[in-house]
Amino acid sequence: MEALERDATRTPRTIESGGAPLVRIVPGSGPVVAVALHAGHLVRPELDDILAITQDERLREEDPSTADMAPRGITRIEAVRSRFEVDLNRPRSRAVYRGPKDTWGLNTYRSELPDDARRLSRAVYDAFYREAESVLTRLADEHGRFVVLDLHSYNHRRSGASAAAEPAIDNPEVNLGTGRLDRARWTPVVEGFSAVMRAEGFDCRENVKFRGGHFAQWVAETFPQTGVVLAIEFKKTYMDEWTGCVDEVAVARIRSALDAAVPVISAALAETV
Repeated sequence: MEALERDATRTPRTIESGGAPLVRIVPGSGPVVAVALHAGHLVRPELDDILAITQDERLREEDPSTADMAPRGITRIEAVRSRFEVDLNRPRSRAVYRGPKDTWGLNTYRSELPDDARRLSRAVYDAFYREAESVLTRLADEHGRFVVLDLHSYNHRRSGASAAAEPAIDNPEVNLGTGRLDRARWTPVVEGFSAVMRAEGFDCRENVKFRGGHFAQWVAETFPQTGVVLAIEFKKTYMDEWTGCVDEVAVARIRSALDAAVPVISAALAETV
């Protein structure tokens, strides 16, 4: 019976909540897990008539292909719902957007979101965090410690499709957010990851644009002795943020670099105290 239970935890599965798929869990080996919180584009059908934001606008603010960047062979947690239904990287009280102040000036809804819809979205949020805690607890039990690759992307051409990109000095190819972790304790992991990304030819810098979001903070508080989150934002040079067209070669290059980082940061865990 125990063997059957272990095998069940190794089977890819999709968790549903609120009447639709929420997150896909792909089990893997080792102490590293990739999480793609904003990779999803789905919204519950009953929200279609309420959302004012277009599909193209939604896609521009989501993080397409970040789940595809995940290193091969490790555990992957891939959210399939759009952040415009529920933002899993914000505190629960702010996870359901209320208006343009929450969404970079974008008008999210045609009318006020009904209370029932808001409550259901928060229930979806709770379901995600329950599942994440279950997966990460299992990793801690199996390996003692774990590293989360919290994969995101960010826009750098907000002035328009034909406008110049924002200056590279303020927009690294890889922004490594470490503002939510015990930087001193996890230094070997942070520096090991950065060294690999630079060796792979990426401009990787720490906390230039982002320091890490709520998910990173939640892991730090929930697993203070065992879990470290690297909040990684890839500049959208791997795609056209205005057309949504993805360069699969560029995505493969990112995935290859992250593949190379996995053994380095796994070994670095042994150096932490």
